[in-house]
Amino acid sequence: MATGDRVLYVVACGGYPAADLPDFVAYAQDAGWDVCAVATPAATGFLDVPRLAELTGHPVRSRYKRPEEADVLPPADAFVVAPATFNTINKLAAGISDTLALGLLNEALGAGLPIIMAPYPNSGLAGHPAYVASVHALRAWGVRLVFGQPGDPRGGADQPGRENTTFPWSDLRVALAELA
Repeated sequence: MATGDRVLYVVACGGYPAADLPDFVAYAQDAGWDVCAVATPAATGFLDVPRLAELTGHPVRSRYKRPEEADVLPPADAFVVAPATFNTINKLAAGISDTLALGLLNEALGAGLPIIMAPYPNSGLAGHPAYVASVHALRAWGVRLVFGQPGDPRGGADQPGRENTTFPWSDLRVALAELA
């Protein structure tokens, strides 16, 4: 439920770490954030939407509202994107707003709001020239990127089978704490 005056939008993209969002949401709430969850269309298959809605006290949004519909979420003060997929990273860097999540992130970027992203492409996509350029651009624009745990030579990219992949939840907690 809403616990603080600061509003954090946690944006989930389509990847298996999105299933672990409830623990991160609870952490953010304990740190005084009123948390709202926003999902890309691909993320909805990885999330327990009813659980997140109950935990946050807000509906989980994944589509643009109609003009006559009221805003159901309070305005955001900061954003965390976990996991941030190859698709979302490249589209955000290109200024594409074809989903609610990207539209909100593009507005936040334009407004200078803090954005923390945990890029999590597979190892092949992590080497793609467009991804490398997008990561560089996002950093230059002030987006905080949180990659894999120390000692993870993959820099946040997973490997086929994901046997050795550790999503950087603890580093995201540290980055969020530094916003205070």
